[in-house]
Amino acid sequence: MLQPPHSSLQVAAVPAQRVPARERDQEAPWHTEAVCRRDEAGLFFAPSKEPTAARLSREEAAKRVCARCPVMVECREHALLQPEPYGVWGGLTAAERRVVLARRRRRDLDLKKSARVTTDRIAG
Repeated sequence: MLQPPHSSLQVAAVPAQRVPARERDQEAPWHTEAVCRRDEAGLFFAPSKEPTAARLSREEAAKRVCARCPVMVECREHALLQPEPYGVWGGLTAAERRVVLARRRRRDLDLKKSARVTTDRIAG
């Protein structure tokens, strides 16, 4: 399992330019280009017993970092495929990722049902 790209070093963030995945070095892992590697890891993961207002503020700040990241899509897909149970990954919180996963499961079931109905009609 990949380690989170979030590092504990605080460095002034420089806006990253989005580079399409097909143009990036395919040998380097996606997380080497993650903007969050230069930000405080605490921004992406909740401390225990964090008040709701503080959590929402922290998550919005983390999402702003994600929004300027050239590997946001790869990060999000990583978090959805693992699935990562905690933190902000690819601009989504754990709760938002659960919603995306539930929607994907529903869509996949609907597609399977649709394919089965089509197959039954053709065979019938």
